[in-house]
Amino acid sequence: MLVASLSMLGPFSIDTAFPAFAQMRGEFEVGSAEMQWVVSAYLISFALMSPFHGPLSDAVGRKPVMIWGVGIYAVASVGCALSVSLPMLLVFRVLQGLAAGGGVIVSRTLIRDVFEGAEAQRLMSITVMIFGVAPALAPIAGGWLLQLGPWPVVFWFLAAVGLALSLSVALWLPETHPAERRIPFRFTAMLRGLTVPARDLTFHRVVWSAALSFGGQFLYIGAAAIFVVDLLGKGELDFWIFFVPMIGGMVLGSLVSTRSAGRVSGRRLITWGLVAAAVGAVVNIVLAVGPTAAVLPWAVIGPALIAFGSGTAYPSQQLALLDLFPQARGSAVSLFSFCTLTLNAITASFLAPHVTDTVLHLAIAAAVMVFAGLALWLWHLRAVPAEPALEPAG
Repeated sequence: MLVASLSMLGPFSIDTAFPAFAQMRGEFEVGSAEMQWVVSAYLISFALMSPFHGPLSDAVGRKPVMIWGVGIYAVASVGCALSVSLPMLLVFRVLQGLAAGGGVIVSRTLIRDVFEGAEAQRLMSITVMIFGVAPALAPIAGGWLLQLGPWPVVFWFLAAVGLALSLSVALWLPETHPAERRIPFRFTAMLRGLTVPARDLTFHRVVWSAALSFGGQFLYIGAAAIFVVDLLGKGELDFWIFFVPMIGGMVLGSLVSTRSAGRVSGRRLITWGLVAAAVGAVVNIVLAVGPTAAVLPWAVIGPALIAFGSGTAYPSQQLALLDLFPQARGSAVSLFSFCTLTLNAITASFLAPHVTDTVLHLAIAAAVMVFAGLALWLWHLRAVPAEPALEPAG
């Protein structure tokens, strides 16, 4: 539960502030496009720092990196709450992003440190399932918080969450990377460690397949303030209308992954999940063409189906990636996070403002990303055939 809570910090950092965007936009006298940088500043800095968190945890242990990272995140959240202008807010959002990966990224490595095989898949799926609840709860919590006070109350809440998680890690989380397995941290050695997966074409097929298939879902998350308020015409307390069905789909997909552990191979489960996401993307376009494009519940069915497919495939995709580099899992997951977050940042900053003029354009953009992820995975299956199962002895 603690590992899942640490991984939830990322979605909470993005989604909790969405209901406050209207207030912030009025106070800072900026438009919707400028407000997208509140999301992008966090994602870009998170991406830039993500290659360092894993190697640091390989060198000094998982626990210190998480304690300090989440602690600094809490301090940055206080700075966000005290900001008096958009540039000041963006500076502290950058600091939030630089620090948050200490909990979000390193927590995923803990599962693979301790568990293997079907048990690792089961625990990773449960973590993703709990993690998937966060984007649904975060904007609902943000809307409730705004009933207590103006927009800074959202960031005071994030500061309290960060402080609670940092203390919880210090008090209750065991160290899963003992001293005898640690790799001394050297900047040049870290770069060499990152170049090993970076030069591996198999790594890139798996990583970009996962990033793009999830990107079709994240496009809606990153543009949620525009999608819910501008396109669907809803208010600050109505984000649950979008997030509950979409995250419900992701949680259901993670549940399928959990129940399939030990029964269905990871490769087959990933294939099924990505095909399901592609079908959902097609349904999303069909619904966006008709007169019910911006009418509920039709407008949220497609994103929910995409999220179901992504939630089914994503846990096994992460495990497949970690198993490619068993001696440097921290470096592998850091580079994976860097690629995923960079794509998410580009999606939120540059793609979302250009495709959110209509529901149809948003649906088409999501479908392109999902089908690109499926195509990369099919390429991987063709390039790396599965090992044949061993016949039982005797």
